[in-house]
Amino acid sequence: MAHSPRCAYSLVVRIVSLVPHATELLFALGLGPDVAAVTHECDHPPAARAAKRVTRDVLPAGLSAAEIDAAVRERTLRGEAIYELDREAIAALSPELIVTQALCPVCAVSYTEVAELAEQMPSQPRVISLDPHTLGETLSDVRTLAEATDRRERGAELVGELTARIDRIKLAVHGRPRARVAALEWLDPVYVAGHWTPELVELAGGQDPLGAPGAPSATVSWRAVADAQPEVVVVMPCGYDAPRAHAEALAYASELAALAARRVVAVDASAYFSRPGPRLIDGLELLAHILHPESVPYATDIALPVGQQTSSDRDQRDRMRTVRARAL
Repeated sequence: MAHSPRCAYSLVVRIVSLVPHATELLFALGLGPDVAAVTHECDHPPAARAAKRVTRDVLPAGLSAAEIDAAVRERTLRGEAIYELDREAIAALSPELIVTQALCPVCAVSYTEVAELAEQMPSQPRVISLDPHTLGETLSDVRTLAEATDRRERGAELVGELTARIDRIKLAVHGRPRARVAALEWLDPVYVAGHWTPELVELAGGQDPLGAPGAPSATVSWRAVADAQPEVVVVMPCGYDAPRAHAEALAYASELAALAARRVVAVDASAYFSRPGPRLIDGLELLAHILHPESVPYATDIALPVGQQTSSDRDQRDRMRTVRARAL
């Protein structure tokens, strides 16, 4: 989706990125020096933290999972975003390109507000909205931004690199037993992960009996999760890093234990699952490592076990230390 159609340009002077996964993608395309401003949540790559922040969270700090869900629902019903846009700061930058999204009202500022702001600016910036629902669409977004910023060659290289990694995982887990996986995106209420996550589970050599590929995340009951008889539960609260996801899982340890899964782990959702950027492939490798450590002995990060640590968890931690040591 693109607002204010205009020809692609050969030189981008100023870009404003209003969604974290777009920021990661812009840097991966070699456009870091052109990124003039980002959101308060853009923390990767580290160089992105030096850019000006032009959003802020309007929700108070310290809310529980249930309180966050209630606050988001209330603001969404009123047509209000949970992020506030610094309109004056953006206007002062006179950007040529603004990258945002309209897929999830919880993940970024309102697309309508961004489009209206662009219309009022003398620079008349192009607005590109990245709204992927599937893994394939996230790769298409690479091509979209590469085309808009005259980085076609680098875009093709990046898609090739990511596709090759996907193929390596598919080959590694081919023929392996497929465990039933519950990917939980929130715990109060319970949300099962949707969009690209069920695809990642399948590609990683598992099966997702709860999530629907390409469909939004959905609320379910703990009973529904138990009825799906998951063998592995992956706790990936949207926007949470691994320590916070682990703490959240511990807060619901009794509910998770009642699922009777053989393994429950918490992962860094913010880095590898919530943001549909290049690091989704890191998430794929992590899932494959969780499900088939003997076939995929490497991953960017580790999963934190919830509850009793099994010998498999200890073996995976030792294996990760060995792989990392060899890489140094």
